[in-house]
Amino acid sequence: MARRGKRYEDAAKLVDRTRLYDPEEAVRLVKAVARAKFDETVEVALRLAVDPKHADQVVRGTVVLPHGTGRAVRVLVFAKGDKAKEAEAAGADYVGAEDLIQRIQQEGWTEFDVAVATPDLMGQVGRLGRILGPRGLMPNPKAGTVTFDVGRAVREIKAGKIEFRVDKAGIVHAPIGKASFSEQALLENFAALLDAVVRARPAAVKGQYIRSIALSPTMGPSVRVDPARAAALAAGRAA
Repeated sequence: MARRGKRYEDAAKLVDRTRLYDPEEAVRLVKAVARAKFDETVEVALRLAVDPKHADQVVRGTVVLPHGTGRAVRVLVFAKGDKAKEAEAAGADYVGAEDLIQRIQQEGWTEFDVAVATPDLMGQVGRLGRILGPRGLMPNPKAGTVTFDVGRAVREIKAGKIEFRVDKAGIVHAPIGKASFSEQALLENFAALLDAVVRARPAAVKGQYIRSIALSPTMGPSVRVDPARAAALAAGRAA
């Protein structure tokens, strides 16, 4: 196993690996162990009691983080006519139709973070599956990125809307902001994400749904969170 850097080792000494922290303590500790020379992203890892091999146990959804993600998101919109104008007015970074499709096909261009498309163009956009699919950039109705309401979609994405999906190991990974965020902002983003994941709980799952939770900065050690306390936080937000 590769040896960690001294900065990481020093930060790790602050974390009790045997303890489950309250959400408030965990957020405070994650900010303390984020010691890189850049503004680290704070990420959540939720291990769920699901088997993603079964279609009825796939957990996915979207949530608008109340304080955003802390990063500028480049949004591309496939649209024509009035819908293209609507997307531009909402702040989309790139708007077009056949021209953008051709650029992606011929140049492999993917200098954007999220793609939105109107339903009438999905027949053409669908041909980009081989390029956009593996990068997680393909517009999808379940993520709200295939819609005629492109203005709203762009505004929500710019405001901090993220998509989450359980991986093959049954874990949801998602960003909840930057280490420079206030504790309160990170806590509220965390509660919003957790509430959305709980709402996306498959009917086929019985018993305890969230098995474990960990918060971590990009370059620092992870902090384990008490699932029961986290659930109470999310429930309080939803109330």
